[in-house]
Amino acid sequence: MTRILFIVATALFWTAIAWFALQAPTDVRSPAVADAETTSEAPETPQPTFSLKTLAQHDHIDDCWMAIDGVVYDFTEYIPRHPTPAEVMTAWCGREASAAYHDKGDGEPHSRRADAMLPRYRIGVLN
Repeated sequence: MTRILFIVATALFWTAIAWFALQAPTDVRSPAVADAETTSEAPETPQPTFSLKTLAQHDHIDDCWMAIDGVVYDFTEYIPRHPTPAEVMTAWCGREASAAYHDKGDGEPHSRRADAMLPRYRIGVLN
């Protein structure tokens, strides 16, 4: 009886793990989808513009905006999910962070996955 209970409990455990894994949202879209979105013929909606002064007002962990290559992103919700300690990102909150994004402080560029996640956090362009 104990053996059957163990087998049933183990099967239920792995079923639950598989279910949670399948329910997890993915942050990365396939390259085909990303290409289709960037080459669509739909007219672009105007993006809000922000000055460096406005950007500088969003400089802490609870309100973290950064500009990368002329685009402004709100990374406030992403900071807890970033794979490094929060201080790595919060050092760049409220600032133009292109150089930091492109070399991560170690000379290595961010991954394609990171590049694919950027549009999700885009809020406008730098003036």
